[in-house]
Amino acid sequence: MAGPLSQLKVLDLSTLLPGPYATMMLADMGAQVLRIEALGRYDLVNGFEPKLNQHSYAFLNLNRNKEVIALDLKQQAAVNVVKKLIGEYDVIVEQFRPGVMAKFGLDYESLKAINPKLIYCSITGYGQTGCLKDRAGHDINYLSLSGLASFSGTKATGPVLSGTQIADIAGGSHHAVMGIMAAVIERGISGAGQHLDISMTDAAFALTGMFGAGAVAVDVDPSLGGNTLNGGHFYGYYQTADNRYISVGSLEPKFAEMFFNALGQNDWLVRGFSTDEQEQLALRDDISVRIIEHSLAYWLETFTALDACVEPVLTVSEAAKSDLMRDRGMVTEVKAMTGDIVKQVAPAIKFASSADNTMFVNQTSPSFTEKLLTHFDYTQDEIVQLQQNKAIK
Repeated sequence: MAGPLSQLKVLDLSTLLPGPYATMMLADMGAQVLRIEALGRYDLVNGFEPKLNQHSYAFLNLNRNKEVIALDLKQQAAVNVVKKLIGEYDVIVEQFRPGVMAKFGLDYESLKAINPKLIYCSITGYGQTGCLKDRAGHDINYLSLSGLASFSGTKATGPVLSGTQIADIAGGSHHAVMGIMAAVIERGISGAGQHLDISMTDAAFALTGMFGAGAVAVDVDPSLGGNTLNGGHFYGYYQTADNRYISVGSLEPKFAEMFFNALGQNDWLVRGFSTDEQEQLALRDDISVRIIEHSLAYWLETFTALDACVEPVLTVSEAAKSDLMRDRGMVTEVKAMTGDIVKQVAPAIKFASSADNTMFVNQTSPSFTEKLLTHFDYTQDEIVQLQQNKAIK
């Protein structure tokens, strides 16, 4: 892989979503990522439907552009393999609960002794310290404890689930990548690595920064449907006659005027900027009645020519086939483990210098494993012994 991170070598010991998404982003930017697949530890993402043969499309997406080796970290011989590798790697990403990597002898202090320049990124639900550090959790729990869920939705709906995992990705994955990049830059100055403690709950709490700022400062909490962007305004989604939806983001007066004029209700403009909660709820109801009179196609014809911040709610497959995603190159082709060519969501960060990268997904391969271990001075007899002991696949 070409790309701005082509000289960065990353060991990925993570499964599920936050860690793999982070290392996918690094790999998409050119990093040399080696995924260590834990023998005997099933990755639940690989069970998702739909599938291509035995692998889910989600798994294929998250693990593109990575090499892979399978190890049984419960065996000291496999742990020793990681310790050999670490001398040549810049970054390690792991997603175990605090203390688990120490049980393997693969904690930061142990690996730092081998490679002082190592950047060691730990992604957990609640962090390496604190009263909940050993507690299990998922995205929904992190959003709840961060306060973000408390104002995501309306009074009618209560807290709502997002279509994607906000704490996992915007919290865990993106903060991990930003932290790693910052640590790489700092290492270029100091020559030393460091341990990054990425808590998905911390990150979700940080994401409340705009509407939560008043709550932190003076205990004024944002509420369900209590502000312009979460249901306290006509800004929102509206159902059409054919059970589709349009999104109305006409916040500014010039956009709102175009929107209400297109509805044939220019007298509603004044209501659109009322600060009275009941007036806004009544306006939303009136808009809903108007929008549901016609199909999505009708409203597309009405608003396509208007720059009023009104757009259709597309399905993902519709978005993938849209002119916008085509123009932006947001669908790419990846060679899967089976040799099949799979369409995937392309990286969102565009680098002109690496626009022609060929993407791939690998699976465990005895030939690759042998080649890798030989590079790290394992003899053929030692490799065979590791295979016979099922320390490696």
